[in-house]
Amino acid sequence: MAISEEKVRRFDFKKKPHKPSVLIYAAKYIISFPDLKKRKAVIRKHNMEGIEGKPFILLVNHASLVDLNLMLKSTHPYPVNNVMTLEGFNTYTEPLMRSLGVLGKRKFTTDINLIRNIKYCLHELKTIFVLFPETRYSLDGCTSYLPDSLGGLIKMMKVPCVMLNIKGNFVTNPQWNKKNKKTFVESDMFPIVTADEAVSLSADEIFSRIQEAFVYDDYKWQFDNKIKIDDPNRTNGLHALLYKCPNCGCENETDSAGIHIWCRKCGKKWEQDEYGKLHALEGETEFEHIPDWSRWERECVRREIEDGTYRFEDTVRVETLPNSWKFHKHGEGKLIQTIEGTRIECRSYGKEKVIEKGPLDLYSMHIEYDYLGRGDCVDISTNDDSYWLYLSKRDAITKLSFATEEIYKLAEEKRKKSSRRAEKSEVAE
Repeated sequence: MAISEEKVRRFDFKKKPHKPSVLIYAAKYIISFPDLKKRKAVIRKHNMEGIEGKPFILLVNHASLVDLNLMLKSTHPYPVNNVMTLEGFNTYTEPLMRSLGVLGKRKFTTDINLIRNIKYCLHELKTIFVLFPETRYSLDGCTSYLPDSLGGLIKMMKVPCVMLNIKGNFVTNPQWNKKNKKTFVESDMFPIVTADEAVSLSADEIFSRIQEAFVYDDYKWQFDNKIKIDDPNRTNGLHALLYKCPNCGCENETDSAGIHIWCRKCGKKWEQDEYGKLHALEGETEFEHIPDWSRWERECVRREIEDGTYRFEDTVRVETLPNSWKFHKHGEGKLIQTIEGTRIECRSYGKEKVIEKGPLDLYSMHIEYDYLGRGDCVDISTNDDSYWLYLSKRDAITKLSFATEEIYKLAEEKRKKSSRRAEKSEVAE
């Protein structure tokens, strides 16, 4: 019998954080630092004089769990608070995460409590506050979508903003191939804005600097630095990202194993070398650089959205995560996405539910490739719950992710054009 919605305990986002306990030092010396030593990791700090030892916001690009190790090493020995989404609390337990100074968050939602707690950490606890603003792991080793609200957040906090730009964190452990290759990683730590600039610059100017600081391409870095990854199964799972064949144009017909990816429809096959490049076994190599292939897929999705032909619908297995300690199962439902937005139709907590997200309500989507061995899924959150939807369609979540972002971008472009026209009309009057 389904639990009633009224009896469901919700996560307490208002709860004040505290400085991390001594357990964080155990985690550093037992897990993080030994891992980085084995990789011969390098952390370079630039122009950090006068900033280290004081509260600041640290932004980190996000590609794998290695990010956390580098973040802890680069900020050592100073205390940090950071944000983790609720599935992380579910995995590692809420008491442990809170003791480590971690704040809970639902992905791609606006939470005023988080803003208040960030301010509390910086100005009352006097800690470094760490954000992974891409929110989800990079899919192809390049910069993911960044919300333009970041500029306003930095300006509001009136403290320095620092970047930790990591290289090698994706290719060592891409999300579609979760085997950690234990290869070399490096990072650069540098200020984006000073405390004075956080006050004097506009939010748009700050965001422009953040965008510039976040530029990265892990496959280019791997090739340029000749980082050899000779794992015999390095290409396993790559078809989940590269779901559309550039030779015949078919979708969801690619497959991968070992060091190869191929199309089951037309038979074309590519090999991934030890430095990340793709080579067709016969004929033209359409995309030697993996991010070029995924970028082409995104462009194809954008065209479908612009011409009004894009539509996705699937029967999904529905689970919810209202708190940090238990997923609730709710049977089957439907996930529908068009240029008008994203819609969930399901039965949860014993009631029929329809959750709708308009084009401007969802700027990105959290996806998981075979989450905990339970299948490909997407996570769409409301303010008080997270809906985890396990797809029945094969290799569909990457396109869903691209489509969500492109639907948002197109809607935002239209909104800005409309706003500019209205401003011109007012001036003319």
